[in-house]
Amino acid sequence: MGDNQGAHAVTETTVPLDDSPLTRQPVKEFGLRSAFALSFADLSPIVGIYTVFAIGIVAAGPAFLWAFPLVLVGQLFVCGVFGNLASRWPLQGSVYAWSRELIGRRFGWLTGWAYMWGLTLAIVVLALAASPYLLGAFGDNAPAQLTTELVAVGFLVCGTAVNLLGGRTLKTLIYVALACELVASIGIGIALLIFDRVNSLSVIFNGGGTAHGAHWLIGPFLLPVAYIAYSFIGFEASASVGEEVHDANRALPKAVMYALAFGGVLVILAAAGLVLAIPDMPAVLSGKDTNPIATTLEHSFGSAAGRVTLVMLVVGFTSSMIAVQTAVSRAIWASARDKALPGGALLGKLSGREGMPRYAIGLTFVVACVLVFFGTTKVFALLVSFASFGFILSYYMPIVGLAYRRLRRSIDLSGTWGERWIGIMTGVAVVWLTAEIVNLVWPRAVYSDWYLNWGVLIMTGVLGIIGGLLCWRVFPGGAPVTSGTGAPAAEVTAAEDAA
Repeated sequence: MGDNQGAHAVTETTVPLDDSPLTRQPVKEFGLRSAFALSFADLSPIVGIYTVFAIGIVAAGPAFLWAFPLVLVGQLFVCGVFGNLASRWPLQGSVYAWSRELIGRRFGWLTGWAYMWGLTLAIVVLALAASPYLLGAFGDNAPAQLTTELVAVGFLVCGTAVNLLGGRTLKTLIYVALACELVASIGIGIALLIFDRVNSLSVIFNGGGTAHGAHWLIGPFLLPVAYIAYSFIGFEASASVGEEVHDANRALPKAVMYALAFGGVLVILAAAGLVLAIPDMPAVLSGKDTNPIATTLEHSFGSAAGRVTLVMLVVGFTSSMIAVQTAVSRAIWASARDKALPGGALLGKLSGREGMPRYAIGLTFVVACVLVFFGTTKVFALLVSFASFGFILSYYMPIVGLAYRRLRRSIDLSGTWGERWIGIMTGVAVVWLTAEIVNLVWPRAVYSDWYLNWGVLIMTGVLGIIGGLLCWRVFPGGAPVTSGTGAPAAEVTAAEDAA
């Protein structure tokens, strides 16, 4: 029943509201392997490690490593729910489409709004983060801010070109990135653990003087738990292109679970190797060594490995940026297809032999280019925080929607992937994401500027107000809040369940 049910959902929910210009459907370009590679590239162990490592070890000492398995376990429950929803509704836009089908178009729209902003800011973060590594590979270790921003725009141009071409070009680059990720994470992690370990295993139980016992757990440890969420997001990228995946009902649950489980283990392996190989731990804990990963790698492998590492970082960050742009462009296209975005007639078009949403891809490029020039050092930290929050919030909404539908006993998930454990997975995921959202938005005196400490709450409020006003304009009072089939989403789901 599950596969027929999933196929029925695709047939029903992808029917356009009119005959023009939304009649064309996405071309199925992905199989299980390429879908896995897309999710893995978006997750990117390299990006996860290099983005949060220094923050975590300074905030909570070497014992911050325990935050990695904690966050991974919580995210695996989220991923399990996503696998179930993807097998039920393998639709473009993932969390947007699931929220729409579970509760209705307004709820779906607000989920998509959070998701699109989280992903768009992630594109900016990745482009800005990749720039210094590329410049460093060419010997410029202290680039001017404008230089960094212009190089970031160059990354955006290249990434957008790959996405516009799509098809084999996109998949080939993703496979190359996968190879670099494996070498950089498995190779470096194992080499450091076996041949270059200078610290004893007891160091991973050391809080670095930040606090002890329960005070450490409810204080310093919570900061890396918040930031490490950035290491385990993006696994849903393949679900965002669900209508482009062959046998999506079976392939997508495997793709998202394999990407998170495999990528998560690699993140933990590499992070553990780095902590145990740090040559001067006091310098790192005091903040004197501001780039402990580079210092450790140079000490272990010599300066010749420096440029090779930088090139791998560039590949990792770039491939992740391309995968994120792929996911957000599909979310924009799916919303436009449902006439839920201004300019939907244009943004909902597909073009070229591959059926690419090129106008949606172009919009992400323009918005990201504008935001790049606001990416000063202080604002960059805020962008990282809000990108994580945008992801987590957009993950939260369909899971809460599913929990609500299950409590009302108004949904039948018989035959879907993981149906036997969906109740437990949903309950744990709701608790986990609630705690993580509170942890992310909680203002901490980390920065000298108050607006950075309160930045996530401020940006959430501003974008929430803008999103609410746009949602009211798209769905004015009295207008039917329908799904993509033209019928109320809850009624469509109930009819499908009855069928």
